[in-house]
Amino acid sequence: MDWKECFRRRIVKQVEPDENLISSLIKTSENKLKSSEELKTNEVNAVSKVSLAYDSLREILEALSLKNGYKIYNHECHTCFLKEILNESDVGDDFDEVRKIRNDLNYYAKEISIEEAGEVIKRIKNLRKFFLSMLK
Repeated sequence: MDWKECFRRRIVKQVEPDENLISSLIKTSENKLKSSEELKTNEVNAVSKVSLAYDSLREILEALSLKNGYKIYNHECHTCFLKEILNESDVGDDFDEVRKIRNDLNYYAKEISIEEAGEVIKRIKNLRKFFLSMLK
């Protein structure tokens, strides 16, 4: 899928930036990341920690897309946004890899080790930091 396809299928629409919504998404993102960090990683909660961290990342990305005048209704089109609108192809690829890992965990009951969870969360935090810098 590409950006034009996202528009054609009405998965993306142009909107006016909403500063209140952007601020709210940033706050919610911070809360989810803090919640993830408060859990000591173990075999039981590794998947949950990754999911919370990913949700935190996606909310920052949603804020970034809103700031740029787009409402995006699926995670794949966020990848297209990164690659085609922001011209951040490598970042788009990294986000897409993290998205696929999260999908495997959430929808296909894939297991993840404590070490792997830590690596994925580190990648998520780096992406989140990058997106936050673009919001300023």
